[in-house]
Amino acid sequence: MNRGNDRRYGAGLARATGALALGALLVSGSPLLSAISRVDQELAARLRGHIEILASDDFDGREPGTDGEAKTLRYLGKQWFDIGLVSGTNDPGHEWFAPVTLVAREPDSSAARFLRKGARTTVSPPGVLVLTSGKRSLVRNVPMLFLGKARGRDFTRTELAGRVAVVLDGDTPDGERQNDLLALGASAVLTVLDGDRSLDQVAARRKRTGYALSDDALGGDLEAFITREAMASLLKGTSRSLDGLEEAAAKADFVPVTLDITASLEATTRETTIRTHNLIGKLPGKRSESGAVLFLAHWDHFGECGEAPAEDVICNGAIDNASGVAALTEVARRLARGQQLDRDIYFLATTGEELGLLGAHAFAENPPLPPGQIVAAFNIDSIAIAPRGTPFAIVGRGMTALDGEIAKVAKAERFKLRANDDANEYVRRQDGWALIQHDIPAVMVTTAYGDMDRMRTFFEGDYHRPSDDLAHMARPLELGGAVDDVKMLTALGRWFGDLRRVPTNPVEPVVPAPERKRK
Repeated sequence: MNRGNDRRYGAGLARATGALALGALLVSGSPLLSAISRVDQELAARLRGHIEILASDDFDGREPGTDGEAKTLRYLGKQWFDIGLVSGTNDPGHEWFAPVTLVAREPDSSAARFLRKGARTTVSPPGVLVLTSGKRSLVRNVPMLFLGKARGRDFTRTELAGRVAVVLDGDTPDGERQNDLLALGASAVLTVLDGDRSLDQVAARRKRTGYALSDDALGGDLEAFITREAMASLLKGTSRSLDGLEEAAAKADFVPVTLDITASLEATTRETTIRTHNLIGKLPGKRSESGAVLFLAHWDHFGECGEAPAEDVICNGAIDNASGVAALTEVARRLARGQQLDRDIYFLATTGEELGLLGAHAFAENPPLPPGQIVAAFNIDSIAIAPRGTPFAIVGRGMTALDGEIAKVAKAERFKLRANDDANEYVRRQDGWALIQHDIPAVMVTTAYGDMDRMRTFFEGDYHRPSDDLAHMARPLELGGAVDDVKMLTALGRWFGDLRRVPTNPVEPVVPAPERKRK
């Protein structure tokens, strides 16, 4: 980062916004003011000031690879520099901003041709959709093996290799069966849509643009979907009918059936490269060799996601996740003002969270320090939800060895901590999940999930919509719980950064992290 330029960037903007926000609170007559200290009022004003800037239309929804990203990172970089952080990339070639290259993949062409046994010409029935996770995938004249529902039975590579696995969608469709069959060596998987799903529904879902890190291996897997009517027509003139196959699949003694048909399937995708960045800052500790504590929040959102003729097309992402990076910044400010800790404290603003936790994966796969040295990681996401005094919840409770120490901090700070796992319902939907998969102990400790009804209301309402905007929210932004979150997270940073409190690294996961699947 160019420090001189960053010093000039918006020098008075943050101060003016914070002062105006505080003034607005002071004259609003809000019940919050009568219950919290002047220090907490100022903290609430700074949080709101950050959110107002980052979620403004000027930042155009903070989409990776756009001017909105550049403005976001300049703003955060300026804030962090002025607080007293130093670059945390540990890479002189990329100070502060760690490059992350993404690839956007959109389905392009789809072709399916079938040859019945004894026939000379192929048929290309309507009602077939072929998709690939790679740039181009093709199989020619491959035998088709009917597997029924493909549930509760182990298949061998000998059975599946060199064949198109044909499965019934039924009343319990999912992608796990397809992934497992492809992993076992099936050349492709053809799903017969004999349940509630239609081909249009599959196309609407699967034809969306997908995103991946650029160094992720292109899978080249082939998945195809065929309507029940098309499959029944395709089987005409063979020794099997679809009705007969469905009846056989329902029996306990069902065995796979080789069909009198071969398939040629082809699919391609279009690719676009997106160059984006994680922002990494650091507060150096007195004993860096003793490990580090990591705080993170994703800065990205969806950019312009509404459609005309709607007046508002910008997904501003005020709660998700301008509130999170606002809190991240204020935790950094508080820790920087205190005594130097033993351990380094890293601050990470990730890109591509909304595209699949990609910035967090990029950090974990190319970290600025050995990941085993990260004593604890605390993610911050969508925190401006709950009022002051709401109990804290741990998203990821029971999945790391951090819970006991977190409970000690909550007790010392006189915060209530929920003793249930309800918040784990959302553990896979946040950056901490990506870190857990790389054996980095990561949790969210937040009031936002301390009131699950409020969180669900947000998910069912403003979440990922243009209405997640200070100018259009149905009710005022709630900062009481966000203030509590900052205070709790600051205390966690001091606790885990202190060798007297946490002399060893409690990182062994309580439950094994699942293997990351890429497609």
